Amino acid sequence: MNLVLMGLPGAGKGTQAEKIVADYAIPQISTGDMFRSAIAKETELGLKAKTFMDKGELVPDEVTNGIVKERLAEPDTKNGFLLDGFPRTLDQAKALDEMMVDLDKKIDAVIEIQVPEETLVERLSGRYICKNCGATYHKIFNPTKVAGTCDRCGGHEFFQRDDDKAETVKNRLKVNVKNSQPILAHYKKAGLLRSIDGNREIDAVFGDIQEILAKL
Repeated sequence: MNLVLMGLPGAGKGTQAEKIVADYAIPQISTGDMFRSAIAKETELGLKAKTFMDKGELVPDEVTNGIVKERLAEPDTKNGFLLDGFPRTLDQAKALDEMMVDLDKKIDAVIEIQVPEETLVERLSGRYICKNCGATYHKIFNPTKVAGTCDRCGGHEFFQRDDDKAETVKNRLKVNVKNSQPILAHYKKAGLLRSIDGNREIDAVFGDIQEILAKL
């Protein structure tokens, strides 16, 4: 069972990936993990990737695609895999199609976790930090026990990192939507796309995923 997991930041991909991997005993393959592994093993492509990463540059598709292909050829993917964070562009999706042919494998389903953008902004921009001791809270998921007072040190001053501010989050989501639309269209045309409502309890979302996988 070879799967691609898609969804915007904050949609809950990481949580659902953990549940899929635990239940179906297939490896979760993320781009970050692949790069770290290839660099640690000092493979030719890993060393190439490192030269770009050390300069703070994006790793070119040809190097990324090569690392992905090497990873998907490893023995632990014999019974399947879950790709998370790849493909990120339409070119990468087309390269993945070619890899599957070369490796005599096929993608069985592309699962997209859909959550309204306003909900994602709320989820992603809710984090705030105590100025005094650095304790981290979230407006929805982990608020202070007493409003405006840090549980840990009793401080009353809090701040938000730039990355967590609503405007930054909205821009990040806009970029992700723009990049993901052609990929989703590609997989929809191929009859592989399965979209589920991610704006529910974790187990309800996973129940839908199980139903999809049961039909494969």
